[in-house]
Amino acid sequence: MSTGERWNAMAALVDRSRRALYDYVCRADHPVTREEAAEAHGMSRNLTAFHLDKLVESGLLRTRYETPADQPRGRGRTPKVYEAAGDGVAITVPERRYELIAEILADAVADDPHDAPEAARRHARQRGRDIGARVRDAGEDLVAVLAGLGFEPETLGDQVLLRNCPFHALASRQTALVCGLNHAFLTGMVDAAGRADLLPRLAPRPGACCVRLDAVPER
Repeated sequence: MSTGERWNAMAALVDRSRRALYDYVCRADHPVTREEAAEAHGMSRNLTAFHLDKLVESGLLRTRYETPADQPRGRGRTPKVYEAAGDGVAITVPERRYELIAEILADAVADDPHDAPEAARRHARQRGRDIGARVRDAGEDLVAVLAGLGFEPETLGDQVLLRNCPFHALASRQTALVCGLNHAFLTGMVDAAGRADLLPRLAPRPGACCVRLDAVPER
């Protein structure tokens, strides 16, 4: 989910009844019909359908038509069923990206358990390169993509300051490791995006990202 999509999802869950229906669908071990959800919460079918469809619009649930296992095919209407979309939603302010670091570290341990830190740096750089290549191929603005990743970039002349650390809690506990992975990630991203004018540098600042994108010095 993008930042805007996550905010929309959070807004959809403000209503207590809607949040209860979302929790019910997520915990069910099968796709849930409107009738089942309505009965479980003592709510009218129409109101239940309204809330469930709002959750679909916000990207929290997905829906399809499915014949129940105990209903013979061709008998009656095929009901609409709902199930969770993806792995749920997490909202943090400022934005954090702990799942990204978790994926990099898990891949590194699986790849080379004897030297996981070095493997993690390789994976971080490659993950950055994958994103940077998509930025280049799609003609996207690198700064806008950094904003979407939660770095809160601010362009100052030829320099880009990153005002938020998406990995703050982990960086506070394992500064050298996480900041090194962040630097490798951003280096790969900037390089693959074709931004030869920018040079990622480690420049720790309180309350901000440990990396700064400086202008490449003239030779």
